[in-house]
Amino acid sequence: MSRSNLHERLRGRQKGRSARYSKADDATLLPLIEDICSERGSNGYRRITAHLNRKLKTEQHAIARVNPKRVYRMMRQNHLLLRKHIGRVGEHRAHDGQVITLHPNTRWCSDGFEITCWNKEKVRVVFSLDCCDREIMSYVATTTGIRADMVQDVLVESIEQRFGDVRELPHTVEWLTDNGSCYIAEETRRFASSLGFKVCTTPVRSPQSNGMAEAFVKTFKRDYVYLNDRPDAATVLAKLAEWFEDYNNYHPHSGLKMMSPREYRALKVAC
Repeated sequence: MSRSNLHERLRGRQKGRSARYSKADDATLLPLIEDICSERGSNGYRRITAHLNRKLKTEQHAIARVNPKRVYRMMRQNHLLLRKHIGRVGEHRAHDGQVITLHPNTRWCSDGFEITCWNKEKVRVVFSLDCCDREIMSYVATTTGIRADMVQDVLVESIEQRFGDVRELPHTVEWLTDNGSCYIAEETRRFASSLGFKVCTTPVRSPQSNGMAEAFVKTFKRDYVYLNDRPDAATVLAKLAEWFEDYNNYHPHSGLKMMSPREYRALKVAC
């Protein structure tokens, strides 16, 4: 077995590995990690790492980048790690379909969800999401029921957000939803088709077929709704725009190499 590299190092011809880790840097990093954990209490160490590296880059710190193992170690030593979640016992939601797409503006999905305020008022939200970059392109919120015309507004705003002031899509985009009444209404389907969408609905009693929209709802409630005060509907309605912007600009996704939706989209557009 060759030992030429060892021979070269012993003779002083090859430099040893440079010291990349400095324990003294931990004193600089720990307050930053604690601040991020305080602001984003539902994030695990990998997402904390993504937020930390973005902050280091934006603020041009001397420490350019930190790997997840180092952040994990520091969070463990300072009791900042989340409790492990193993899911529900017996939970099984197998789904053979593929919702994610390789390119933006190929398939958009939509769903609605409800936010219950502390005074028992309810805010209902319907949104559109790109199945490639996960950006929330448009949303409508109301204290009443979600109507077909609200879904139509989301369709128009989504097109304007992605393609500008156009009357119809420049190419066919799939529009994936469940079988809610606001989606399957004839006027909604006809309107979507007139804009150039290929209307797709999930099989009955198969909500996991729209799994990307479902996953977003779970993430949004966990990382934004449940971590903020929601005394009444007016407060929640006033905060929604801020929450959606934070999600689009800063929320790291494991499926996007720990980039936020807009970071990933910018990378795809540049390619």
